[in-house]
Amino acid sequence: MPDGFTKVRTMSFPRQVRTGHDCVGQIGTMCEDFGLKGTALIVTGPTTGKLAAKPVKESLLQKKYEVQQVEVGGATQQNLVKVEETTKDVQASFLVGVGGGSKIDLAKLASANLKMPFISVPTSASHDGIASPRASIKDGANSLSLNAAVPMGVIADTMLIVKAPYRLLAAGCADVISNSTAIMDWQLAERLRTEDFSSSAANLAKYAAESIIENASAIKPNLEESVWIAIRPVIISGISMAVAGSSRPTSGSEHMFSHVLDNIAPGKALHGEQCGVGSIMMMYLHGGDWQRIREALQMIGAPTTAKELDVTKEQLIDALVHAHEIRKDRYTILGDRGLTADSAERLARITKVI
Repeated sequence: MPDGFTKVRTMSFPRQVRTGHDCVGQIGTMCEDFGLKGTALIVTGPTTGKLAAKPVKESLLQKKYEVQQVEVGGATQQNLVKVEETTKDVQASFLVGVGGGSKIDLAKLASANLKMPFISVPTSASHDGIASPRASIKDGANSLSLNAAVPMGVIADTMLIVKAPYRLLAAGCADVISNSTAIMDWQLAERLRTEDFSSSAANLAKYAAESIIENASAIKPNLEESVWIAIRPVIISGISMAVAGSSRPTSGSEHMFSHVLDNIAPGKALHGEQCGVGSIMMMYLHGGDWQRIREALQMIGAPTTAKELDVTKEQLIDALVHAHEIRKDRYTILGDRGLTADSAERLARITKVI
């Protein structure tokens, strides 16, 4: 019998996404709809616990769930162990991540490792990990990007998210805008390296980026409608990764630049902020409309320069020079050899980043 077609791909998506004003109280109903039973463990932090964990707990208790809570800090290996051990100690049957990116990442990693459901309840939208199958975690000095569980459901309450510092929302928008260059890198890799390419995933990621760019003038601080405009593209961006089976549609040369900058100047800027600035420069290298990305970021209030990222000219150029060394398996516009210091400086000057 001749060989047949044997290609297989698995795609996992949230079964339900609820967004809007004061919808956090619907989590109990959502869990009931999913047929979840037993004890819920809320994974949160000291600040987000006070802001959002209380209404989550109340909603779950109303539906007769047992509820336990664990407070953790950043997304570190140590805190992941703490979440997993607490899950076992309280005999939880599902997890609820309540907080910013680090709390959601810890919940989704614990969910994957323990093979149990989790619900994502973001209190900020600083990046597109709200609904994605990827998580970032620090293991000592190293920052790892790992496969993780897709949330069974997402509750994105705009009334809660608008209370977070506006800088986080602006960074999340910048992260989604940077899909523009990630997709172009992916298309380049398909042409030059015959890499698998998913037009469905790319179209989702592009739609998310264009939605933010086209509505940039309406995204402002202290305006719940701005969260409403931004949150859907942020979630769709995360779902595009589930379609692709990787972070390819949302992570290219601009993310490589960001990851190196994390090592050179740790703690200076947010992930999405760095990716936005990286996307300006990488769009120039692609020969695209870098000014449009820059203008959208400026309208939103996200950084567009090294100074606004709180890094020096030298640090930014160094990150550009070494960006190609990150993820050598991922071909981008930076190629295999990257940029020289002179070409990196010229790039940064032309795009007004320095």
